[in-house]
Amino acid sequence: MDLDTFYVSVERLQDNRLLGVPVLLGGVGDRGVVASCSYEARAFGVHSGMSMKMARQLCPEGIVVKGESGTYSKYSKMVTEIIREDVPVLEKSSIDEFYLDLTGMDKFFGCYKLASHIRERIIKETGLPISFGMSINKTVSKIATGEAKPNNQLNIDPGLEKPFLAPLPVGKIPMIGKKTAFMLSRMGVQKIYTLQEMPLELLEKAFGKNGKMMWEKANAIDHSPLIPYHEKKSISAERTFMKDTIDVRKLKDMVVAMVEQLAYELRHGKRVCSNISIKLRYSDFQTVSKQKQIPYTASDHSLIAHSKELFDSLYSRRVRIRLVGVRLGDLAGGGHQIDLFNDDDKIINLYQAMDAMKSRYGANAVRRSVAMEVKGLGRGNPFSGEPNVVPAHRNA
Repeated sequence: MDLDTFYVSVERLQDNRLLGVPVLLGGVGDRGVVASCSYEARAFGVHSGMSMKMARQLCPEGIVVKGESGTYSKYSKMVTEIIREDVPVLEKSSIDEFYLDLTGMDKFFGCYKLASHIRERIIKETGLPISFGMSINKTVSKIATGEAKPNNQLNIDPGLEKPFLAPLPVGKIPMIGKKTAFMLSRMGVQKIYTLQEMPLELLEKAFGKNGKMMWEKANAIDHSPLIPYHEKKSISAERTFMKDTIDVRKLKDMVVAMVEQLAYELRHGKRVCSNISIKLRYSDFQTVSKQKQIPYTASDHSLIAHSKELFDSLYSRRVRIRLVGVRLGDLAGGGHQIDLFNDDDKIINLYQAMDAMKSRYGANAVRRSVAMEVKGLGRGNPFSGEPNVVPAHRNA
């Protein structure tokens, strides 16, 4: 199930003057980025990730809306709760996309009838348009959902998966992007039926293990299970010092290093947060903390500024500190990795380049200079829901 042009649809619920007109959602300045756009705007060639300046040139009559992440999170939760009431297994893959496992439900209600009922409830109770595709696996269902849009539904009966996929462009397969589609086109492969008939060995030779995955998906083979949905509320990191310290610069550098680490983990998990808190434990074991609600973000520079402000207001006793901690809370998923509603394309490109290097070479590959002095910060498992306790030793 996929909510159609989710962000735009939510904005139209708030302002009906946006109905039927091209809408550009994202940063309002020329350096802003399009986070989402309406079908009317897409007809002009606008797409998400495009600079707002270019989008305005392509679609001068488009109405630009900045957007508010908190509102989108609220509507996403409403839809999630409706689905959870009737579905035994749910995977929430993003703020606006869901996989439902209805295996066995045909004995009681009929799978297609149940899915139709859930979709009707969502439309009626939230006012949001939503589409779904039903099949034997996730790949075919996702492609069918795309074919059902806008605001419709499509059922692919067992045994008809390959004929359904055959006439579609290879780019419809989820793992095939523009670059791979171009490479396939140069090989004479433009439709999925050609991919279905190609020798597996040829694709493996050309694309490695991805070639096998492409061939399997083209032939409607996908055994990937649904990952049951559990909302993760926060991630955190702590540092207990071997020797209590009163060095304010050292303490702030540690906070910056932990925020930088956690912000990367947010972006890596395609999440944003709207709450940040700082915790201090003094040498006499008195523990104090302070939190702050902030606009949804996963940007280092924004979170670091808030963390320093919290630290300055919290550290008032001027006695030695034995532990410092950072917690990012009220997490929400979304298609925008950082904060497409506020950051400009320069900032977004910077973070994407940094994250690409960290993903390839490790989380410490690119760091701020102040964080370079802080050793022993491992990635841990911040999405486990438990505090990430970081050892105090220095790494060689």
